[in-house]
Amino acid sequence: MLDRLMRSAAALALLSGAALAAEDTITIGMVLEPPGLDPTAGAAAAIDEVVYANVFEGLTRFGPDGSVRPALAESWDVADDGKVYTFHLRTGVTFHDGTAMDGEDVKFSLDRARAEDSANAQKALFAGIESVEVVDPATVKVTLTAPDGNFPFNMAWGDAVIVAPETIADAATRPVGTGPFRFAGWTQGDRVEIERNPDYWGEPVALSKATFRFISDPTAAFAAMMAGDLDAFPNFPAPETLAQLAADPRFKVIVGSTEGETILAMNNRQPPLDDVRVREAIAHAIKRQDIIDGAMFGYGTPIGTHFAPHNPDYVDLTSLSGYDPEKSKALLAEAGVADLRLRLALPPPTYARRGGEIVAAQLAAVGIQTEITNVEWAQWLEQVFKGKDFDLTIVSHTEPADINIYARPDYYFQYARPDFVALMDRLTATTDPAARSAILKEAQEMIAADYVNGYLFQLAKTGVADARIEGLWENSPTQANDLTAVRWAE
Repeated sequence: MLDRLMRSAAALALLSGAALAAEDTITIGMVLEPPGLDPTAGAAAAIDEVVYANVFEGLTRFGPDGSVRPALAESWDVADDGKVYTFHLRTGVTFHDGTAMDGEDVKFSLDRARAEDSANAQKALFAGIESVEVVDPATVKVTLTAPDGNFPFNMAWGDAVIVAPETIADAATRPVGTGPFRFAGWTQGDRVEIERNPDYWGEPVALSKATFRFISDPTAAFAAMMAGDLDAFPNFPAPETLAQLAADPRFKVIVGSTEGETILAMNNRQPPLDDVRVREAIAHAIKRQDIIDGAMFGYGTPIGTHFAPHNPDYVDLTSLSGYDPEKSKALLAEAGVADLRLRLALPPPTYARRGGEIVAAQLAAVGIQTEITNVEWAQWLEQVFKGKDFDLTIVSHTEPADINIYARPDYYFQYARPDFVALMDRLTATTDPAARSAILKEAQEMIAADYVNGYLFQLAKTGVADARIEGLWENSPTQANDLTAVRWAE
């Protein structure tokens, strides 16, 4: 009898130990599958959602509160003229293939990003670099063409991570970084797996393995959470089910803000959208709250320009493009536009597909017909973002503080008004916080008055997770599923 009890106790201990051992892995849901895993050569947010702070690291990084923090650079000095940054690198850092990370890798990464043939989606982040000098293996001096108080912020973007020349060619499918997780596998169309890096230079992560599963359908996402197939879905695509999930003690619902300005983007060089009266007519045809309620089930904050409402420099300009269908009709008549038919390309996210149907109905009410095309993310990047072959599209710009994209002549909505470009040049050269704030406010007002795009709403971060999981970001200061502080509660 005693022997049987002892064997039973041992079996229970083994089962308990197995259960505890299982609590150091996590399965994360994502709406979109990344087209590749190299953040220095792609614009898709899904790339950073997998690799930012997990696999790849930069000189600096964003914290969950949006602050810029040291990463591979443990500190940096700025010359009095604001043009020279000296970065002091951490020592003893290795890439996942075992090779050392040093100043030469930093120089390679920055020079590659700013090269004439660079494929970096945020090449403008590096445009102000005049030279990169390796002082010694642990010290790099970056000289800028003009003072830029925002340079450490720029280096925190996923597009500015440090890579190695030996492995960058295969980074899209076999990424090699310095982060606390290393790439473990990619099953196309289903999942990417990462595992704990045993040789990480910093504090070891609590998770031994993380799996990112790609589920774009809202109904399937809800079913996967309810079935326990997923442990968390940080950007949950079925907001209509959040109340049900919040009432279930197995889950917690995490609602925060993002950097995602969700816009009805217009091709400013495509007639008749090159006429500001037509763009203004479109803007006044849109009733933002109907889109927020109908597509996002009330989650979202109306915006009137390309700036996050939680930013202290935000200007509320929603009234400038307020809902006024009669004004829309009058503006179209003034522009001599009748029987207007525009193409509306909608990528997979819920805000685009659901929101697009509502926008189409609102435009139809003022006499603008739309031809809707649902496109996959890769097709959107190729046709709309790169090819500029579109009239209208709906997309959420989740990059942090990115109003400067309006100064880029080759950017997909093709604005780049010279006055705005000059304004961004002034911003770059300005270090005084009050002066920078004034410039940012002027910039918001300029693009709003030019009705560059239809400004819809700031994307809310609506996530759901197993109630025992700790450390997931509430807000999204950048497009990331940072797992470095994630753990299961004991």
